[in-house]
Amino acid sequence: MRLDDRPCEEADWAGRWLDAGTHHIPVRVYRPGPNPYGWLVWAHGGSWQAGSVERWHEPVADFARVSGCTVVSTGYRLAPRHPHPAQLDDVLTALSWAEQQAEPGEPVAVGGDSAGGTIAACAALARRDRGEPLAAQALAYPPLDPDCAAPSYTRVPGAFPAAEDLRQAWRRYRGANGTVVRGDQRLRSTPLEAGRLDGLAPAILAVGDLDPVADDVTGYVRRLRAAGNDVRLRVFPRTPHAVFLTADGSDPHDLALRHWLGTALRDRLRPRKETA
Repeated sequence: MRLDDRPCEEADWAGRWLDAGTHHIPVRVYRPGPNPYGWLVWAHGGSWQAGSVERWHEPVADFARVSGCTVVSTGYRLAPRHPHPAQLDDVLTALSWAEQQAEPGEPVAVGGDSAGGTIAACAALARRDRGEPLAAQALAYPPLDPDCAAPSYTRVPGAFPAAEDLRQAWRRYRGANGTVVRGDQRLRSTPLEAGRLDGLAPAILAVGDLDPVADDVTGYVRRLRAAGNDVRLRVFPRTPHAVFLTADGSDPHDLALRHWLGTALRDRLRPRKETA
C-alpha cells in the first residue's frame, strides 16, 4: 500500500510498522514541504545495540528539511540479542518498502550515522550484488574496522567512542559472523569485507577531525575512489563523533555536518529530476 496523504499528528511525519514476516520494523516517515523529491532510508546510530526512531526524531526531521527528501527513519533489531545480519535485513526491508512508495523513476537512497552508517554502507553493497542499485549512500562517520586499529583511535585522548568500547560493540554486533552467505548473496557486517567495491551507489561521507573513526572513513573513501566510484567527502574541523544526533541548533557550527550531508544529498538527487 502507498503511504496516504492524510494529516498526521505533526504535518511533516507519520509513524508506522513494516511487516518483515517474523517481526515488525518501526519507521517514521518525514515529508518536508509540499514537494519532496526522492526517498532516503536512514539507519540510526547506537553501536548496533541502542538507539531508536524516537530518539533520532529531531535530527532526522531536520535532515529531511535540508535534503528535501522523504526520509524513512528505520529502526532495526538490536545486538546482542539479534546479531548481524538482522540489522542489515531490516534496513533492506525498509528500502524495498520505500521503493514501493516512490513514484516511478524517483530516486531511492540509503544513509545512516555511526553504526547506522555501517549498516547503510553494507546495504548499498547488498543492493549492488542484487542488481538493484541505489541513487546514493549518505554516511555520517561510520565505524568500519572491527579491530579499531587506525591511528585516529588514539589521536585524541578520551575521545568518544573509545576503541575498546567500540571493539566490544563490534563483537556483540557481529557475534560469530562476519560475512553471511545466504543463497547466492553475501551479507557483510562491514564493507571492508567486500572483495570488490566497484559499481556502488554514489557515496557522500562526512566525519569530524576529532572523531576516532576518522581514519576508517578517509581510508574507505580512498578505496571507493580507487574502485571508480563517485565519492564526496568532507572532514569537519574541531568536530567529534555523534554530532548528527547531538547538534540541537543552539550553536550553528554544530549543525554543519548534518546540514552539509543533507545539502550534498539534495544536490545529488535533484538533477535526476531536472534531466528526466
